[in-house]
Amino acid sequence: MYPRDTSSVFESHLDYLYNLKRLGIKVGLSHTIELLKRCGNPQNNFKSVHIAGTNGKGSTCAIIASILKTAGLKVGLYTSPHLIQFNERIRVNNNPIENAQIVQFIEQYKSDIDEIKSTFFETTTALAFQHFSNQNIDIAIIETGLGGRLDSTNVLNPNVTVITPVSLDHCDILGNDILSVAGEKGGIIKKNIPLVIAPQLSAVQNQFLKKAVKVGTSIIKVEIPSNIQITEWETRFKKKDQLFKIPLIGFHQAINAAVGIEVIQSFMPEIKKEIIDDGLNKVKWPGRLQRMKKEYPIYYDVAHNSHGLESILETMSQIFNRKPSGLFVMKKNKEPDLVVQALENKFDQLILSGAPELGLMSGYELSQKLSNFGLKDFVVMNRFQSALDHIVEITQKTSRPAIILGSHYIARIVFNKFGFLF
Repeated sequence: MYPRDTSSVFESHLDYLYNLKRLGIKVGLSHTIELLKRCGNPQNNFKSVHIAGTNGKGSTCAIIASILKTAGLKVGLYTSPHLIQFNERIRVNNNPIENAQIVQFIEQYKSDIDEIKSTFFETTTALAFQHFSNQNIDIAIIETGLGGRLDSTNVLNPNVTVITPVSLDHCDILGNDILSVAGEKGGIIKKNIPLVIAPQLSAVQNQFLKKAVKVGTSIIKVEIPSNIQITEWETRFKKKDQLFKIPLIGFHQAINAAVGIEVIQSFMPEIKKEIIDDGLNKVKWPGRLQRMKKEYPIYYDVAHNSHGLESILETMSQIFNRKPSGLFVMKKNKEPDLVVQALENKFDQLILSGAPELGLMSGYELSQKLSNFGLKDFVVMNRFQSALDHIVEITQKTSRPAIILGSHYIARIVFNKFGFLF
């Protein structure tokens, strides 16, 4: 994707940025508002689409961005987390921000960042908005980092808001029940700014409808697409009797694409279907049921919560009609109790592993927690590289489908294993 810059100047500035994580996650917008003010309020210099939700945010962002770029617009894309390198989070027409531009921003605003005590995500959000303004983009596609109501990105006054499917995740911050989580996600709903919502649980959808009525805005409900057909390489579906296809795999990707298409068709109707088709065909979003080898069916997905895992495993079942082998890891601050049901009895063999040095639980810790919540029938391989070698060997020998899943944090190791260059 781009060469790794090992210059000491860039690395020291990136270390400074990452070190802001010591300040934790601060819910609230005051720091972001103040830092953006000192940057000249760059968020006011471009149109935007603001996207919240639990699952599918990133894919939906990538889909909308790809269509708009194909239509000839200059498109900013802000997503998180990254897979391989920080620069991936901030793109213009799919080109990641350059190292020199990151260095320039930090050097220019370091004293402000320190004085305000801006967190990592607050600072990164300001960096993204400043970059988009400097690049004179036509429109930015902005993914919330966590929640919505108090997320740093919620300083935007967007042209459209979007909420993808909502499920339980980050319960320690967003709340322990689905309506509490939905309340935080729905915090991006604003007066007179149209809202597009993906199919939701009825209680969640009703909550969004009430919020939209309360603040006085229109709402567009996206229906589940029909005639969804999933293969090892793509997903086809119908939306309002129009046929579409996308090189992302799964029932959930048909929904994400339908949401993205609705955003385009509702608010930019001048974009013709052939442009939408071309944009869908060009979508690239690594780490989402991504086939890692042509020769045998082994996939990688970053899914880590119950809804995401269920979607991925249901897709694997539909494609192959047999249980896959699985390699699962989990971030230290995630809730293992929420994923047990999604994992139970879904695999021919399930391997649990980890890498504490990457911010993941160790394989032993993960196995203890999952077994305490009732998971049975798994193998523990504490060293992730050994577990990865093992599942590849199984797949090569048996041609049984396999899935590596659970975290963005293993992406570099997984991609290196299969020879993907970034």
